[in-house]
Amino acid sequence: MTSTRDRDAAPPAAVADLDTLDRVAGRIRASIEKVIEGKPEVARLALVVLLSEGHLLIEDVPGVGKTMLSKALARSIDCTVRRIQFTPDLLPSDVTGVSVFNQDTRQFEFRPGGIFANIVVGDEINRASPKTQSALLECMEERQVTVDGTTYALDTPFMVIATQNPIEMEGTYALPEAQRDRFMARVSMGYPVESAEIAMLDTHTFANPLDDLEPVADAAEIRKLIDIVGQVHVSVVVQRYAVAIATATRRSPELMLGASPRATLHLVRAAKASAALSGRDYVLPDDVQGLTEQVLAHRLLTTVEASMSGRTPEAAVRQIVADVPMPENRPRTS
Repeated sequence: MTSTRDRDAAPPAAVADLDTLDRVAGRIRASIEKVIEGKPEVARLALVVLLSEGHLLIEDVPGVGKTMLSKALARSIDCTVRRIQFTPDLLPSDVTGVSVFNQDTRQFEFRPGGIFANIVVGDEINRASPKTQSALLECMEERQVTVDGTTYALDTPFMVIATQNPIEMEGTYALPEAQRDRFMARVSMGYPVESAEIAMLDTHTFANPLDDLEPVADAAEIRKLIDIVGQVHVSVVVQRYAVAIATATRRSPELMLGASPRATLHLVRAAKASAALSGRDYVLPDDVQGLTEQVLAHRLLTTVEASMSGRTPEAAVRQIVADVPMPENRPRTS
């Protein structure tokens, strides 16, 4: 019988720690929902990505609140925040920084770019050239910036929240596969339900709700929550389930590009954050299953035949999840 915990596993998160996480995360989620009404699942996913040290890609048509969501999360936390407006003429040095010669000291001085912040809001990332987009690769994966042979570390927490319009919109560049793979999850805002849209008209027409948003947590608290999530236990059974799903994407006849090992890692890390937000110090297969579409679909490429028949990566992921058997031995609460 499969053991619920490995002997060499990290100590479980204490009940008090999970209570702290629930309290602080609840304040942040409530703050976001003051601005983004009727989308609790979107606010929760943003928190999952933040607490698992990932990056979030918000993709949808214009006007549905992509930038509002990213700003609401950024303003809810008392930490450094920078916004980068991606445009066709934006240079890589605008993102990472540049060395400038100082006439007085006769030395080069480094001037940090927009990436040097705890939370970086990249608005309409697919309007910048691929060269500028690639400036984010090292930052997002290694949490550092290398300019002129010198490496500069980025502070923790560090999260990139990027928005983009669908690639078929005019004046945009499709994100390269390597760039999309750096994002832990992708979320689509979708149109609000009727009641939420009416409430928005009632509250957003005379004032911007972001103006009244005050920080409800700080960077030190977020670092503590990240440490708590790191203590959440993942059994071997759940690990094998995550790997089985990733392997199935690589073998699917509908996909010419499956999930990378980084995608599997992101899936498990996100599942740990989801479990912690649910008040558990262990991950269930359900945590993994519930995040597969958001974490995996944006990294996958369908074959030409599948695309011509109308199959999407999201549909392929749903089919794979349905086909991969759920583990029989689920971790117990004890």
